[in-house]
Amino acid sequence: MLIIKNLKKFYRTTEVETTALNGVSMRVKEGEFVAIMGPSGCGKTTLLNIIGLLDSPDSGDIYLNGQEVGRLNERHRADIRKRNIGFVFQNFNLIDDLTVFENVELPLIYMGVKSGARKKQVHEVLDKMQMMHRRNHFPQQLSGGQQQRAAVARAVVNAPKLILADEPTGNLDSRNGREVMQLLTALNEQGTTIVMVTHSEHDAGYAGRIVRMLDGQMLMENILEDRKTVRP
Repeated sequence: MLIIKNLKKFYRTTEVETTALNGVSMRVKEGEFVAIMGPSGCGKTTLLNIIGLLDSPDSGDIYLNGQEVGRLNERHRADIRKRNIGFVFQNFNLIDDLTVFENVELPLIYMGVKSGARKKQVHEVLDKMQMMHRRNHFPQQLSGGQQQRAAVARAVVNAPKLILADEPTGNLDSRNGREVMQLLTALNEQGTTIVMVTHSEHDAGYAGRIVRMLDGQMLMENILEDRKTVRP
């Protein structure tokens, strides 16, 4: 599903050049759950942003479902992004003056889905996330765990082929974090491909493969043969 070849990314100011990615290559098969780990500043989030077509590499290739996407212009990247990729962020990124229903509905509006079909899809995903009873609440009326459930619902409402999660439990307590990880695991078991950035060895244990980074490079990979052994 995802092939990355020799990605390089530099950030420049008038006085200094910082190497964020230095020749990163990896493959993610359809249906995989991959965790990317490493210390702060090692390039994890930069890599996730490039995979998600929110940023472009300075060099290297990115193939998504067989199509090279790294060199596309912003309009084409945005079109591929909204049809194929869902995002789950540490800070939820919900819009405060929209209800849960309206937040989850947004990706479908961007895709031009008609009102009746939008309502049906939103209700289905909110029911799946056990958030129907909160559909008319605003984000600030929700707990952190409920906000992240709403964010996951928004990420999956258009049935994306790929979910990118950036520290999805970073602002949650252990119980709510465990619930979010169980949601992501269930989505993966239903066939959704997930790439997750995390500092948590515990959360990484839900993945099928762990990729470790340091100083903008891949260091090693670990295959987790039985994820159930690391779940609480």
